[in-house]
Amino acid sequence: MMIVDCAAVLLGVLLLTPLCRPSVEALASSSPPDPCYDENGQARRCIPDFVNAAFGREVHASSTCGQKTPSRYCLGTERGGGERSRECRMCDASDPKRRHPASHLTDLHNPHNLTCWQSENGIRYPQNVTLTLSLGKKFEVTYVSAQFCSIRPDSMAIFKSMDYGKTWVPFQYYSSQCRKVYNKPNRASITKQNEQEAVCTDAHQQQQPHHQQPVSGGLVAFSTLDGRPSAHDFDNSPVLQDWVTATDIRITFSRLHGEERKAEAEDEDDSHFYAVSDLQVGGRCKCNGHASRCVRDRTGELVCECKHNTAGPECDRCKPFHYDRPWQRATAREANECVACNCNLHARRCRFNMELYKLSGRKSGGVCLNCRHNTAGRHCHYCKEGYYRDMSKPITHRKACKACDCHPVGAAGKTCNQTTGQCPCKDGVTGITCNRCAKGYQQSRSPIAPCIKIPSAPPTTTASITEQPADCDSYCKASKGKLKINMKKYCKKDYAVQVHILKSDKAGEWWKFTVNIVSVYKQSENRIRRGDQLLWVRAKDVACKCPKMKTGKKYLLLGNNEDAPGQSGMVADKGSLVIQWRDTWARRLRKFQQREKKGKCKKP
Repeated sequence: MMIVDCAAVLLGVLLLTPLCRPSVEALASSSPPDPCYDENGQARRCIPDFVNAAFGREVHASSTCGQKTPSRYCLGTERGGGERSRECRMCDASDPKRRHPASHLTDLHNPHNLTCWQSENGIRYPQNVTLTLSLGKKFEVTYVSAQFCSIRPDSMAIFKSMDYGKTWVPFQYYSSQCRKVYNKPNRASITKQNEQEAVCTDAHQQQQPHHQQPVSGGLVAFSTLDGRPSAHDFDNSPVLQDWVTATDIRITFSRLHGEERKAEAEDEDDSHFYAVSDLQVGGRCKCNGHASRCVRDRTGELVCECKHNTAGPECDRCKPFHYDRPWQRATAREANECVACNCNLHARRCRFNMELYKLSGRKSGGVCLNCRHNTAGRHCHYCKEGYYRDMSKPITHRKACKACDCHPVGAAGKTCNQTTGQCPCKDGVTGITCNRCAKGYQQSRSPIAPCIKIPSAPPTTTASITEQPADCDSYCKASKGKLKINMKKYCKKDYAVQVHILKSDKAGEWWKFTVNIVSVYKQSENRIRRGDQLLWVRAKDVACKCPKMKTGKKYLLLGNNEDAPGQSGMVADKGSLVIQWRDTWARRLRKFQQREKKGKCKKP
């Protein structure tokens, strides 16, 4: 197959350089510097070389002469002085010297030894003959040309597919009778509104005087951009970028030249065929400005060697983790390089968010996914709950976040200050992790109030000796005596509990004790429950030390039901039995419980 003079063939072709190399595969060699980056390493638009994408590729023909049986065909030739003659030959697929397969369309052509594909003889309208060529991937096609061995056909059409032959759309129609053959007007004007529409033209016809017959040979060349209004601004015309994109090319021959006259001339029945010596598809491997060449992948498929952090057969998407801004085609002014998400080395995946991208002034839209190393946030830029920043290390460090390690009892929560690591402490608790009692507080056994304030004086001495009522002896006489516990005393009282005195506060005529109910041995009507509760004692009872209680101590408390002063809780008075707790009493009290259940308790 001959390489034609591209400048002579397509005077109107825009943007692309002349066809000067035979194949895409020949462009696979790399040579520094990388054309996708400038001398400073900045990304810039790069495009594969302009090639004949048809070279060496297989063409599927719907009709080829001599495949079933040898057939005769004749060609019209012109001698010196304008004299014409006919030369007849045989087509035979079994004879290497007489066969005309479709492979001759895309092989290396010698002008002194033409090799032609040829259809079967006897083709007549409306019968079609098609040539189908797969380019192997998406190309941006600038022209399609066919060099004929026979007389150029009267009517033919060029189609393209963008989905590897699943669907086809017309590129161009040629006919001397556009309306009759293709239902199209002849040489319709192209506007911006119909830039993706195929037009029909009779411009391919040989301009010969009427008394002369056309001879074999001639070229039909279609330019995809010639006459398209937006061709001068191709970078900014998605319509034309889509228009020139193709994965497959198909040429359909619909009508022979002078077919009506041939039908009347029986002696020319052996010249009803199409013959083409050279099929070219000029264009560039479609890489959207993000690759300077196409190469074969592991499966042998042709793909772009993508740069600018792009990926895909056409570099038509950003490669993983480079979603900080949306993918765009490169232009002469802007390379539109895909940018990596900023995750501070703590994430391997991210996604793009258009709303965030717009809010950032179209600078950043990446959102990190599954932040590691105990980080969180859109950029994994702060520590997750339960951790705080170690300011001695950069945020990109694997150990930039340290565990708060808040004490499970002393802290009011698991989240600490992101900068200092200070945990939120309960009242009376201090330390970075809330692991000790503050000054003036002592440890308790309550998880609610683990540290209680040390009283300046025991509750029983809250009222000084001089403040004690003068009649304390007679007032407390009923509760004086040796404090013992027995079944009779157990039965007389409404409740029996083990309490741990946590703290005390004066409340007018009453003292309010915060106690922890450790065990309940006898239940009152008010349903006493384990845990922290309030115990109310009249101020006079406290002043006279009946009952006598100290903060931090444990007591066995036996008392009677009485309404608390405006709040829930228990009430103790001078008649209540308050004895400092002994562990040996637990077994005795359980026995009292069992006897009570058997009805041994009798109210006096």
